Amino acid sequence: MAKLSLADIRDARARIASGIYLSPCPESIPISEVCGSTVYCKLEYLQRTGSFKERGARNALMQLDIPQRQQGVVAASAGNHALGLAYHGKLLGIPVTVVMPAFAPLIKRFTCEKLGARVVMHGDNLDAARAKADEIQRTEGLKYIHGFDGIDVIAGQGTIALEVLEQVPDADAILVPVGGGGLIAGIAVAAKAIRPEIQVIGIEPENAACFTAALQAGSPTLIGLKPTLADGLAVSKIGANAFALARPLVDRIVTVSERYLELATLRLIELEKGVVEGAAAAPLAAFLQHGIAELKGKKVVLILSGGNIDPMVLGRVIEKAMVADDRLCRFTAVVSDRPGGLSKLSEAIAKTGAQIKDIFHDRIFSGSDIFSVNVLCVVEIQNAAHRDRLYASIRATGIEVIEQS
Repeated sequence: MAKLSLADIRDARARIASGIYLSPCPESIPISEVCGSTVYCKLEYLQRTGSFKERGARNALMQLDIPQRQQGVVAASAGNHALGLAYHGKLLGIPVTVVMPAFAPLIKRFTCEKLGARVVMHGDNLDAARAKADEIQRTEGLKYIHGFDGIDVIAGQGTIALEVLEQVPDADAILVPVGGGGLIAGIAVAAKAIRPEIQVIGIEPENAACFTAALQAGSPTLIGLKPTLADGLAVSKIGANAFALARPLVDRIVTVSERYLELATLRLIELEKGVVEGAAAAPLAAFLQHGIAELKGKKVVLILSGGNIDPMVLGRVIEKAMVADDRLCRFTAVVSDRPGGLSKLSEAIAKTGAQIKDIFHDRIFSGSDIFSVNVLCVVEIQNAAHRDRLYASIRATGIEVIEQS
């Protein structure tokens, strides 16, 4: 049985304090208005490498004995754990080797190398990378540091709860992203020891719901993963130690869809001015999708766990979220191909205050009328009602509108 106490987490806090940013936990008035609760955001994405993972990594590294510090450590990670180890290994003078699967973002690989870590690329998934890391551990005598299931790592992540309950001492609930379970296990142990009545609610993507599967099976169980924006939570099996610690303490697990992860990412950019990765958006996504009626009017802390999102992915997420939010629409207008036809369409759009983002003429596949052209339009709008006014304005000119999803 895994053992971790409040005293262990307090010791971890003292141990890592000199190298970890005490991230703020301000109230967000606009997000509170959206959620119907008094919402505070714990800004862990402001850590040096962009995520909470630094806490557990530093705590584990600082407890190595002298021979282990000299020999070095190894880990398998596609991102944030590798970055945390590389950064704090550099600060502490401990050699770090990270094994990354082929899909790991190039920016994270290059950043790890820049921080002085040895990066080994191996396999098409994290399981293959872990097998390679195990091989390196055996052949080179390195210490393996698990990204979410080592007790020292879990204790480091639990230091977040100590800070939260000093920053928001009367918080009614903490909403925590769930991947391998280390973060929620550490937070639950600390938070429930200090304030047993506080709710600790885990949020995981529907496409990677390994904690939910473990609860149903009674123990950690392997699940099939589907693509998810919350790639930091895409773990096929929750950690055994993490599950044993979290299961009796966590009040509820909520799953969220990809649509709401996208919407939550957009809301955090617009309302909190925070650029976060999909995993960090999960707690807000739970509010947007499910409402969580029992938290209405309560003080709630959202753990915004990381900000390492690929800029190319971010651009696509914003546009997809705007579609889901009825702020982008796409339609085909059948316009006269004679002079003035297109201007008639653009004037009808402008009249409603909508903004054309993209436009494409299709003369080849526009039907038998050689004097008409299909014009595919992507238009920025305010909401669904605005879209309806837009279509009505265009049709009032005699132009046919073919609506598209």
